[in-house]
Amino acid sequence: MINVFNRTPKPNAKLQQLSAVEIDAAVMRVEAVARLMDNAFLVPGTNIRMGLDSVIGLVPVIGDFVSALISSYVIWEAKNLGVSRFTLARMSTNVAIDTVIGAIPILGDAFDVAFRSNLKNLALLKRHLEKHGHTVAELGVPPRGPDDHRPMRDGNGPVIEGTATRID
Repeated sequence: MINVFNRTPKPNAKLQQLSAVEIDAAVMRVEAVARLMDNAFLVPGTNIRMGLDSVIGLVPVIGDFVSALISSYVIWEAKNLGVSRFTLARMSTNVAIDTVIGAIPILGDAFDVAFRSNLKNLALLKRHLEKHGHTVAELGVPPRGPDDHRPMRDGNGPVIEGTATRID
């Protein structure tokens, strides 16, 4: 793809100060919160997934503000990783939309199930990190430390080495 504007991302000072292990650990924390809040449970008999955001939002008014406080953790982590002000504003807008519409009785509860602000914010964070040259680890794969000597194949994860013996 041709970059029409010839813009390359500016070096991110905060991101350069952090090690890959610290960045991966922060992303894993954000991913855990996002999945818990937006995607933790499967509604029995359907393919609909919902999270604690929808459950907490059932408590009138206070529930949506508690959800917003928990969601603000994702924004705080993104700020610590040096995400741009524009992206932070987009993340805050996602949380604000979720909070304001979620506070409307009945309609807001259905909206909480459909609008997944935390997963949207996670995608914005990952896009920012990839744009600045950091490869984001998958959920559940522990970040690699400097003393981690597990063999890698093409950078796609650890390789299990050994021999197998068939017993007949």
